[in-house]
Amino acid sequence: MNRKSHWENVYHTRSPLDVSWYQREPKLSLELIEASGVARDGGVIDVGGGASVLVDRLLESGYSGLAVLDISGAALAHARTRLGARAAEVEWVEADVTAFRSGRRFVLWHDRAVFHFLTGAGDRAAYVQTLEAALVPGGHVIIATFAPGGPSMCSGLDIVQYDADKLRGELGTGFELVEQRSELHHTPADKDQAFNFFLLRRV
Repeated sequence: MNRKSHWENVYHTRSPLDVSWYQREPKLSLELIEASGVARDGGVIDVGGGASVLVDRLLESGYSGLAVLDISGAALAHARTRLGARAAEVEWVEADVTAFRSGRRFVLWHDRAVFHFLTGAGDRAAYVQTLEAALVPGGHVIIATFAPGGPSMCSGLDIVQYDADKLRGELGTGFELVEQRSELHHTPADKDQAFNFFLLRRV
């Protein structure tokens, strides 16, 4: 099963409220977006945003020029239905991030738990190329991954755990680490997952 088929199957067979990555409130993501100081009208893209409520909260906080990218059209449909009329204020992109090329650039790239699924070096390099093409110079990046000691698999797929040095090694010298935070995510199945959140700036 390829990546797209896998994630379409997940969102066609399970409620977004039951998947292990579900968050009622994306508190840490919102705190780091605020800490980045990006302009509310500068453009934020949520990579792998799927059915996440992050886009709802950003709209409520006055952000505009928002985009949500996900490989699963079913995941995006959940979010669009939930937002109702406000969905028209968001650009919805159904694509694999490793092959995505945006027609515009963003001041902030947010990715909670996509990068750690890229277990092949070629896919990781393609991700970084997409990131560099989509982000303005001086723009900010938030990437959240499973931390060392956290899960080694998710949704039946292998993942790669990251600390700051390992992530910077993948992103290259064009990005500087601004802040790192840790989070213990409590899943709907009553399990804890150790995450690292990294806020970086493109230099």
